Amino acid sequence: MGGIQQFVPLILIFGIMYFLLIRPQQKKMKEHQNMVSSLRRGDQVVTQGGLIGKVVKVKENNEIEVELSEGVKVRVVQSTIAQVLSKTEPAKDA
Repeated sequence: MGGIQQFVPLILIFGIMYFLLIRPQQKKMKEHQNMVSSLRRGDQVVTQGGLIGKVVKVKENNEIEVELSEGVKVRVVQSTIAQVLSKTEPAKDA
């Protein structure tokens, strides 16, 4: 019986760490992946480096092309998008 009582505090500490640290981090990561996967042409985004631009093209190999200013386009890895400032409406079927 004494051996089980020694492990109860460790189990409680692990449970508290899971609910306070690990679970919220996993939830935030999943939300970020959903945001990145739903990027479309015309969305205004902020990169992790702080650059603000408009998505010009979504490429297949996890890259997007972002226009920072008129005539200045850069290729960015999708996972480095930190925030979407404005979303475009999906195109309506004609």
